[in-house]
Amino acid sequence: MADIDEHGRPEPPIAGDEIATLLGFLDYQRATLAWKCSGLDAAGLQATVGVSTITLGGLLKHLAYVEDWWFWQSLHGGAKQPPWDTVDWKADPDWEWHSAAGDTPEQLLALWERTVERSRSLVAEALEHGGLGQSARRAFPSGEAPSLRWILVHMIEEYARHNGHADLIRESVDGAVGE
Repeated sequence: MADIDEHGRPEPPIAGDEIATLLGFLDYQRATLAWKCSGLDAAGLQATVGVSTITLGGLLKHLAYVEDWWFWQSLHGGAKQPPWDTVDWKADPDWEWHSAAGDTPEQLLALWERTVERSRSLVAEALEHGGLGQSARRAFPSGEAPSLRWILVHMIEEYARHNGHADLIRESVDGAVGE
């Protein structure tokens, strides 16, 4: 069992194997986003900083989409699931960012939490049946398919980058700061 820090984040293992380390850091980054979005009302989740249009609510919906894309659609080759399956992505390629303003905090958090739980199950299934080196079923346009290892590292990077945005936005909402 991982140690939990003062913000409810599981500490990644200090001397874990490759799988435990990758999953530990991904869960730490996920928990950082949850911490930055916790306890906010709709106005807090719709706040922006400077000229950026990024919101905490948009981050939750975007990262739910990214989780679904990489772990379900790319890794497992699955078809788009609700709510992503009815979106006209050509008309609005940033739909998840824009549509978040119409969702309640409860809807946004529930969508993100459900997607993360599903992603955890999909990764566990993939690890059981092929390990970190297995290729995603959906390839890039070049024909190359990323490995599960690549996808996990990419997801850690995706969360880490967006958690920097989340930190600035949260500070602008109520002054809450922290790594």
